[in-house]
Amino acid sequence: MADSFSKKENFKKKAQKLKEKALRRDERKTNNNKGKDLDDMLVYVDENGQLHNSPIDTTEREEINIEDIQLGAAPIPEEELRKIGLVTYVSDKGYGFITENKTNENVFFHSNNCAHEVKKGNKVSFEKERSAKGFSAINVQLEK
Repeated sequence: MADSFSKKENFKKKAQKLKEKALRRDERKTNNNKGKDLDDMLVYVDENGQLHNSPIDTTEREEINIEDIQLGAAPIPEEELRKIGLVTYVSDKGYGFITENKTNENVFFHSNNCAHEVKKGNKVSFEKERSAKGFSAINVQLEK
């Protein structure tokens, strides 16, 4: 009994897949990385982070003064910590928003963090602190 057309096509597809698989296997065998020398696997990094295949000449290096190295985070000047803004909203419950002058960003504040009673339209200075819901203003003081 003769095979149907679809059976012949499926058989051809399977044979083609097997042939492709054998070709891929042979290619992996010829291009494998096993047995390489250690020198072929090494990569050298220069002082700028660039990768090189050959060793780098380190004879012409500039000296680094140990006293110039600063450990930890850079200190932030006090005037950069304090922000200046305008109170745009104050609720009866004691919270409100300050619009920062430089960025026009709204910052939440609560009256517990205010040294004086603030009202809408007051110019204030404050420090920003990251809270669970974004930034909030602390140490709010009236500006003169």
